[in-house]
Amino acid sequence: MIADLQEAYTKAVERAAESVVKVSIADGPMGPPFGPFPRRGHGSGVVLNQEGHIVTNQHVVMRAGKVVVTLADGRILAGSVAGGDEETDIAVVKVDGGGLKPAEFGDSDKLKAGQPVLALGNPLGLAGGPTVTSGVIGSLQRSLQLRSGDGLKVIQTDAAVNPGNSGGPLIDLQGRVIGITSVTIPYAEGIGFAVPINTALAVARDIAAHGRVQRPWLGIVGYDVNRRVAQYYGLPTTRGIFVVEVSQGGPAEGAGLRVGDVLVAFGTKPVAALADLLESLRDQRIGDAVDLEVDRQGARVRLSVRLGARPY
Repeated sequence: MIADLQEAYTKAVERAAESVVKVSIADGPMGPPFGPFPRRGHGSGVVLNQEGHIVTNQHVVMRAGKVVVTLADGRILAGSVAGGDEETDIAVVKVDGGGLKPAEFGDSDKLKAGQPVLALGNPLGLAGGPTVTSGVIGSLQRSLQLRSGDGLKVIQTDAAVNPGNSGGPLIDLQGRVIGITSVTIPYAEGIGFAVPINTALAVARDIAAHGRVQRPWLGIVGYDVNRRVAQYYGLPTTRGIFVVEVSQGGPAEGAGLRVGDVLVAFGTKPVAALADLLESLRDQRIGDAVDLEVDRQGARVRLSVRLGARPY
């Protein structure tokens, strides 16, 4: 039994490691007047396709003057940033070179808490190829605010993730990528987070095709309802999104949504918080018609909205 488990781990690593790369960046020069020097940084990445697109984190390459990608076979290629997305911390780097090995991707919607996982990456930018750490999925019910007002569903794991691992894969025991490691919290005793691969792939493929993410847009600004908010505004519910702004000319205004409404359902899914709405929007397409349910001064109101394209 132990031998079988060991073989499962080692084979998963061997299968995935061929698609893991090191992403090195150089920033603009800085330093004392007598000797300015370029800032350097390191991260990891995953081969998306044979056309040379590499998935990594936005924070790894967001200020990169130069990008260098080291492949698993030792080749070193110049890269360019095809685009990035602050909302999910996903970016795509493009390299020119043949013989790339695209990763095998799993389905993050089928993950379960307690499932064993492995994290691959290049901690501290050390030479010698990717390293591996092991752990389990600690939770699938976490969301992080990467920007004010945003909520991103993430995978929580105790597989050790260190500086340089950012952008690397979180894999299952079949060697399939199920997440892109993204965030660590040093004071949280080794807890790390990964962007679910279904989210990361949708973003990366959009960037590879269009240079940016094309997202459906509802056109509201709001914040999560909790007991304090409900008491302050006299709301009849403690769950949902309290609408504080409706974009002029946007889809929500056209549907009749008002400031002061509490959005409690989007389509067939209940909305308890902003993260729920954002997750539901990621499953939609521009132009889709969606039913909304709102609480308006204690009365339930149903509206129909046709999603627009988020303005940039």
